[in-house]
Amino acid sequence: MDFGKAFSFVFEDEDWIKKIGVGGLISLIPVIGAFLVLGWGVEVVKRVIRDDAEILPDWSDFGGYLARGFLVFLVAFVYMLPIILLQVCSSLPFLYEAADETLLTLFTIVTVCFGCVTLLYSIAAFLVLPAAIANYAATDDISAAFKLGEVFKMVRDNIGTYAMVLLGGIVASIVASLGSIACVIGVLFTSVYSFAINGHLWGQAYKISKSGVVADPKKPLPKAG
Repeated sequence: MDFGKAFSFVFEDEDWIKKIGVGGLISLIPVIGAFLVLGWGVEVVKRVIRDDAEILPDWSDFGGYLARGFLVFLVAFVYMLPIILLQVCSSLPFLYEAADETLLTLFTIVTVCFGCVTLLYSIAAFLVLPAAIANYAATDDISAAFKLGEVFKMVRDNIGTYAMVLLGGIVASIVASLGSIACVIGVLFTSVYSFAINGHLWGQAYKISKSGVVADPKKPLPKAG
């Protein structure tokens, strides 16, 4: 995996300032903006998988980005649903007033156990989600994201690669937060850059996990919507 390439490829595009800048402005649109930027990031994944010469997309395919962004949001929601349920369950005991010290201790222990399970599942989910989303991006078939046997095998057989993807995602999130240090509005543009970083890493990981059996770069994948 070319870890550094995921961070540098954006700047190799002659129009990177325009593309990232437009993305930052689009992210200001309530709700829809988030879906558009997410779908744009999926387009990066697709282009890496196809070995396209121009990896950084422009913003001409609004409909496609919106559709893919919404579908990827649903994929992420389904994969993260157990965490949401665990968080809800762990908070239920504290909705009741308990004067008994033993009962309070029991509630605390249960909450800590739920927290440990949540942490472990979160790590597993963040390892698996890039593979699931890339599987969808490569085929434009949302069901591919839920082919659990195939997705888990991709991660299990290439755990080192997906650990690098997870690390890259952490670094990308740090980069995204740097925009708020220089200027609050700057985070809009660094966050779009972080989507590009993650998209490149996910595309690379998919290609590695498929051992070179990827989409033909000369045969464009169909657009969503």
